Amino acid sequence: MQNPSIRALVIAVSVCGASVAFAQSTGPQNPSLVIQSVEGRDLFAFYCSTCHGRDARGNGPVVPALKVRPPDLTTMARRNRGVFPRPRVEALVTNGGSAPPSAHGSSDMPVWGPIFRGLDPNDTRVKIRIANLVAYIESIQAK
Repeated sequence: MQNPSIRALVIAVSVCGASVAFAQSTGPQNPSLVIQSVEGRDLFAFYCSTCHGRDARGNGPVVPALKVRPPDLTTMARRNRGVFPRPRVEALVTNGGSAPPSAHGSSDMPVWGPIFRGLDPNDTRVKIRIANLVAYIESIQAK
């Protein structure tokens, strides 16, 4: 690159390109707080498994940091005389229900109804997410 004007142009383009790249780069992006899938298995994996574990037995990776171990969600029907307590689970997921904190391990459990509504204002999708999450939990009950 012998020609000084070409060299100046290359330097100017490089500097401008770097400036644009720097201006557009804001560092690592935070992960999305809402997933597009409304499938119960996906919702459970994304929102519930950190506490309840991927297998829903209360052994998620954050358990050591919790005051009370999350319950084994696969035995809810067994603990309820063989019947899955759908209304109670829906109430707990949606708004905390009226059950005492021990019904779901601790009062630290997030109440997903308001969280889902805050993340996605579409009420229909919120209801679908909650229904699918509850149906997934029902589907994994121990026989």
